[in-house]
Amino acid sequence: MADRKPALGSTEIEVLRYLGDHGPLSVADVAAHFARTSGQARTTILTMMERLRKKGYLSRKQVDGSYQYSTKVEKKALLRGLVKSFVDKTLAGSVSPFVAYLSEDGAVSQDDLDQLKQLVRDLEQERNGGKK
Repeated sequence: MADRKPALGSTEIEVLRYLGDHGPLSVADVAAHFARTSGQARTTILTMMERLRKKGYLSRKQVDGSYQYSTKVEKKALLRGLVKSFVDKTLAGSVSPFVAYLSEDGAVSQDDLDQLKQLVRDLEQERNGGKK
């Protein structure tokens, strides 16, 4: 059975992405970043990080008198889970509306398009039992 974690808000996702890219970090380090970029107060960030820890997304370790927080899941796995949740809950399991959005928006880079093509090739190969 998959490890189901509680849903995340948009700012919680931002905190997890930031820690995924820069962690482990103290609350002060994370709060300083969010104070600069979005005006979030230190107490708000502390509350959010503790909530994320209780939800099972963060761990903390005491180092030299302060806690250092890090993500329990790699950023790639976190984002994959968020996309899966979005597809399952919002799109009722269908990726077609997502693909339609990508084709209509036109904001897909050549690198992203190449990766998407490779993913489709991999899926087709997997469905054909590993045959090319």
